[in-house]
Amino acid sequence: MTLKEARAENERLRKELEQGHNPKIVRKLEKQALINADTLESIFRQWYESYCKKNKKMHHEICRSFELYVLPVVGDLPAEKITLHQWLAILEEHAEKRPAIAERILINSKQMLKWAVKRQLVPFNVLTEINAKEDLQIKKVARDRSLSDEEIRLVWLAINESRMAAKNKLYLKLCLVLACRNGELRLSKKEHFDLDSMVWTVPPENHKLGKSSNKPLLRPIIPAVKELVEEAMELSGEGEYLFNNSGTNEPMGQSAPLQLPYNIMQWLRRHKDYEMKHWSVHDLRKTARTNLSSLTEPHIAEIMLGHRLPGSWQVYDHYDYLPEQEKAYQAWWERLMEIVEVS
Repeated sequence: MTLKEARAENERLRKELEQGHNPKIVRKLEKQALINADTLESIFRQWYESYCKKNKKMHHEICRSFELYVLPVVGDLPAEKITLHQWLAILEEHAEKRPAIAERILINSKQMLKWAVKRQLVPFNVLTEINAKEDLQIKKVARDRSLSDEEIRLVWLAINESRMAAKNKLYLKLCLVLACRNGELRLSKKEHFDLDSMVWTVPPENHKLGKSSNKPLLRPIIPAVKELVEEAMELSGEGEYLFNNSGTNEPMGQSAPLQLPYNIMQWLRRHKDYEMKHWSVHDLRKTARTNLSSLTEPHIAEIMLGHRLPGSWQVYDHYDYLPEQEKAYQAWWERLMEIVEVS
């Protein structure tokens, strides 16, 4: 301790004494608090188990990111002693090469520290004012990929003629026809498809708006979709999920669909000498939405995608629009068949 630090400490303890506190006890309590302080890893594990796993669908990726990039660096340090400088050193290291991971770490670290402050595990959240765009120079670029008619035709051809597993072929076709989210179909159970009333019910826990609305999404099942769903049910055997992992009663894995577009593009490259611009399963949803714009009213298309209606519309309008959705799905299917049947 330097002479300057000693004078400062003497002044601090003198003030404690003036307030009726024993300086020896004050210092002892401070040392004990430091010894008993929760490490960042301890707080992360508590937050992950009590909050993250229950509220975030991507919690496995969040855990993996922390285990790879955060905990090895500062995991064994008392959480309250980790400075903003140390946090920024971790974030800035990955912001340029791995912007998505850096942003994921920032968002979840801020939430974790906020959770810890409320439980008095740390005195304050040092990351409160840090912003991904301003402080880490992370810029989000909206992807505008949508398949053209010719690309739709080639993708459908590759789906039919490739050696891809039959359930994966059905999965891609249903994603394109229904314009649903990847997870909505991946986590769907057979019981969610009522083939008598011809309605697919997506429970609140399986769709993006379900957490806030606590309401299911209702989508009509047109005859062509019914055939695809029945085929998927047959392939899944005794399992309860429409798309299960082979030989299990578990739903299709979260990362399983990610490889499917690559397989399609590889087949086209090898068998048709066609180099297709990269696309993802989510881009099939964008493709369907683009086509729906000329087939139905905008609010019907948005309901089909499971999007929230603007303003007070969502508050006052509780109609399910099933007949209108059915008409739009049938029109989209007919257009799709015209596209893929072009020789």
